[in-house]
Amino acid sequence: MKLRLIVLTVVSLLAAAVCSDVAAREYREVEVADPFLEMHTGAGQGYPITNVVERGERVQIIRRKTDWFKVRNDRGDEGWVNIRQLELTLDEAGELTEIESVGRDEFLQRRWEAGILTGDFSGADTVSLYGGYSITRNLSVELWASQLIGNFSTGWLGTANIVHETWPEWRVSPYFTMGTGVIRTEPKSTLVSTPDRTDQVALVGAGVRAYVTRRFVLRGEYKSYVVLTSRDENEEVEEWKIGFGFFF
Repeated sequence: MKLRLIVLTVVSLLAAAVCSDVAAREYREVEVADPFLEMHTGAGQGYPITNVVERGERVQIIRRKTDWFKVRNDRGDEGWVNIRQLELTLDEAGELTEIESVGRDEFLQRRWEAGILTGDFSGADTVSLYGGYSITRNLSVELWASQLIGNFSTGWLGTANIVHETWPEWRVSPYFTMGTGVIRTEPKSTLVSTPDRTDQVALVGAGVRAYVTRRFVLRGEYKSYVVLTSRDENEEVEEWKIGFGFFF
């Protein structure tokens, strides 16, 4: 029953976040001032030119990838334009378009994020690697892999999480997460004779993501785990950790 409730909650969050993100998204428009604007099939000079936008026409800036921008013309054609050409277009006031260096705007439009965190897992030291993909500005999915090193045992933990960030435009933004995964515990044989264990876990947590500069963010978070053991009672475990990530 609890598992069904969690699944329904996750599905509802996904549907609501996708709908709100599509409704709220607005793209910046610029006017071509040069004789033409070249649209490439990919983000690089080596990709072929498939469309040319003529002077006086307008394009929408969809997203950025390093020094290349994905744009859409009035006919719905999409392609990639180099920053040098985009800086020669005109904004709504008729001035040359200003293109900011990699910063918060690109952070808000990021799709991928990866990083490393370290901290405490119920008295054991933990080092965690993660990778995430943003479905919308508010909702993302993350995969985590953690190494656990304790006085009496070692092990690893792998989880898949849903992350909801309520105010992604804030420089320091809180988020909430839930997920499930597997934990493997390996007691140190010289100390105890307990057999190795592999158990399923469920988790909920909260954290803070702080944009630092360019492509880097700081993260700190707390997670509460329920280890679903084969014994009569499940185990509850708390985890604190802090680290950094980068987006692209």
